[in-house]
Amino acid sequence: MPLSFHKMHANGDDFVVVDSRNSLNPITSALARRLGDRKRGIGFNQLAVILDCADADARLTFWNADGSMLDACGSATRGVADLLMRESSVTRLVLRSNRGLLTCERTSNAAIAVSMGEPLFGWANIPLAEEHDTVALPLAGTPAACSMGNPHCTYFVDDLTALDIATLGPVLEINPLFPSKTNVHFVQIIDRKRIRLRIWERGGGIPLGSGSCCCGAAVNGMRRGLLDDTVDVECDGGTATVHWDGSGPVFLTGPVAHSFSGVIADSVLSTTSTGLPEPATRSARL
Repeated sequence: MPLSFHKMHANGDDFVVVDSRNSLNPITSALARRLGDRKRGIGFNQLAVILDCADADARLTFWNADGSMLDACGSATRGVADLLMRESSVTRLVLRSNRGLLTCERTSNAAIAVSMGEPLFGWANIPLAEEHDTVALPLAGTPAACSMGNPHCTYFVDDLTALDIATLGPVLEINPLFPSKTNVHFVQIIDRKRIRLRIWERGGGIPLGSGSCCCGAAVNGMRRGLLDDTVDVECDGGTATVHWDGSGPVFLTGPVAHSFSGVIADSVLSTTSTGLPEPATRSARL
């Protein structure tokens, strides 16, 4: 049976949404990897699957383009919230992910605000391979670490333009201190209310932005006393706002946009495990 999808982005951080309410979840690691291929598939940073849920408006699961799963994706969560709010003509709803129940609201300027859950700071929660103070890890550059449902490692630097993210990122992602690998942030502080962020994303490379990375980077700056409790995070693709009062959940606010919708070809769903190179989509429409 053909499978429909929506391609969306949040300041260029692109993701695909598959609605599997009232049906079985069709996504496997192999299919996520195939659809994430930017040459033979749809292409995305993350894939979100909408599922039925007894105690929320819907449940979400997330996949990286390399076929690995993750517990949090701020951009895709906001995108799903936008779709479901439009579908039901509401401005507030609750979604469930592996991070728990996440409250989502449409703001007065049409942005989507999401409660991203509480940040975790314990070394075993991130996780680290061994116990360390997560405010200042024993690595060159003394980065800070936290978890937003996925691991985040934040370096504070004087000049982002002096860094080769494509060279540094892959090495830091797989540092033995991070047994589950890690997202890597490079942050230049503009002032206490604004930062510039560039990202190496675990399993994804260099994105134009990332909702959970915006949260992790801002929270780590707040823990160090470098930032106020509300911060505009300027990524390569645009700006999102992060608020955290030092306890409780982190709130992420920013725009989302629909790019196009389409239908995944039957041949892809039936032959993914063989690795055959059939086209990944059909009937795409702008």
